[in-house]
Amino acid sequence: MPLSSQTRLLPLRQIELPILQDPPELKIRTDQDVEVWKTTRGYADYLLFLHQLSEAVVGYTLPLVDPEKQSQEIDQILALLDTLSNWVDEIPPLPTPQRFGNLAFRTWGARLEERSDELLSKLLGEKFASASPYLKPYLLTSFGSFLRMDYGTGHESSFAIFLLCLTLIRFLKPEPDEERHLVLNVFVRYLQLCWKLQDVYRLEPAGSHGVWGLDDYAFLGYIFGSGQLRDQTDITVASVLNPPLPQSNLYFMSIMRIHQVKHGPFYEHSSQLHSIAVGVPNWGKVHNGLFKMYEAEVLGKRVVVQHLPLGGLMEWDTHVDQRHAPSMLRDAPATADTRAPLAHPR
Repeated sequence: MPLSSQTRLLPLRQIELPILQDPPELKIRTDQDVEVWKTTRGYADYLLFLHQLSEAVVGYTLPLVDPEKQSQEIDQILALLDTLSNWVDEIPPLPTPQRFGNLAFRTWGARLEERSDELLSKLLGEKFASASPYLKPYLLTSFGSFLRMDYGTGHESSFAIFLLCLTLIRFLKPEPDEERHLVLNVFVRYLQLCWKLQDVYRLEPAGSHGVWGLDDYAFLGYIFGSGQLRDQTDITVASVLNPPLPQSNLYFMSIMRIHQVKHGPFYEHSSQLHSIAVGVPNWGKVHNGLFKMYEAEVLGKRVVVQHLPLGGLMEWDTHVDQRHAPSMLRDAPATADTRAPLAHPR
């Protein structure tokens, strides 16, 4: 059934420290491995986490000003992202002629690799220090490929999994207030950092579908943003066709980012988003359709998820009955034609 404001999601489980499994590593090499992953406990945990984050922001707008309910842990993650942003200022782009991929991004990435243990130690403190080897692979893959000098939805998913792992060990609390701050403060700050990296170092889109894709670089902002708008009717889906848009939700923020980096008619360079705007009647359908599309076009594509470290906190060897998995709390499973739940591009 479709998720609504009345839906009660299963509680996200807790993993006690110390962790007995091996740290995460690359597991997906074939299409069959992707199908195996979809049956794992880690996959079910991730989908449940995304649903919980989405439910927490329904009806809320940006900016989120609620300092009394913002935890110290949220502040610490924001401070980590600010540190990474400051590094961009300290490592300017090199005067190279390439259209994509400034070599200074590799210098930025090398600093992240060199100082990741220090960053995580400062973030986690003594109580959660033993989780560092299980979190480090996700932090290192959250901002792009330093080899290919590109960024895409797999890197974005890695950061979301990083936040999931922090929640599984209860560094973060799986409560609506905390989840709301995760999306509307932490994820927004993460997006802003990634946009800065893309602009300064001219990162190439990883695995772009071109004009037929939803977005060259990202996806989750559209899921969370449509969640913010889901239960109201004053702002229509078609309103995205009338920029400039207020920065009041992640969907509008993501659309305006496209207008910043692409030129020409919206229906030409972003046909999928245009088709949603003219063909989907309400935000609830947009939200549910985007979840299905994310599962099929991001989590279901080997070329995307083969770069995700799995195992450890993202359990690989434990399998769940998909009939009772959180991903089934929707109106229909994803289909091979992932444009169908929304609207076909014209």
